Amino acid sequence: MRLVIARCSVDYTGRLNAHLPLATRLLVHKGDGSLLVHSDGGSYKPLNWMSPPCRLDVEAPDEESASAGVLEHWRVTHAKTGDALLVRIYEVIHDSSHELGIDPGLQKDGVEADLQRLLAEQVDVIGENLTLVRREFPTAIGPVDLLLRDPEGGTIAVEVKRRGDIDGVEQLTRYLELLGRDPHLAPVTGVFAAQEIKPQAKVLAADRGIRCVTLDYEGMKGIESGAPRLF
Repeated sequence: MRLVIARCSVDYTGRLNAHLPLATRLLVHKGDGSLLVHSDGGSYKPLNWMSPPCRLDVEAPDEESASAGVLEHWRVTHAKTGDALLVRIYEVIHDSSHELGIDPGLQKDGVEADLQRLLAEQVDVIGENLTLVRREFPTAIGPVDLLLRDPEGGTIAVEVKRRGDIDGVEQLTRYLELLGRDPHLAPVTGVFAAQEIKPQAKVLAADRGIRCVTLDYEGMKGIESGAPRLF
């Protein structure tokens, strides 16, 4: 990645035309070929940019640009659309290159896999004296997030979501219909567990005989959520 702080002007031509007058800006030329033009405030988003696939060519300024004080032209051309970004460099204040390597990607906290893992370790959140049979219990139409047993030998299928909506209830309904045909599992009841559950989903779940449980993710992690509690 190359980082350049420079006094520059920028012109974008193609499907739309845009102009940034002369000012000091940060130019980010990334390993994927993209170029981003940032200011020091206003937004975390670039003022202008060119996404890959594109090519950057550094050109000597023409006579008119040179007489105006331009040191060089950066011309970035998109390989598919032909759109072009022309950066006129008047002064380079900083220029450095850095090898960042391969990024592992964003790892989100509180995704459904995290909720499922925590809930498997704390099945008492669903009810007392329950035991875990298996996570990701396989069925012909997909895995059930959690399969639990109650003290009477009944089976509980749990669908875990971050945000529970009608589609999640429908998904659990299909699992319940399929699991209920297995004499080794029947009777099977359902629990729809999520950090937040939409009112429509609660109504549909009640109509299907499915119990809803709202999960306190921070509390399950052992972190005080700040939400008011009775005890």
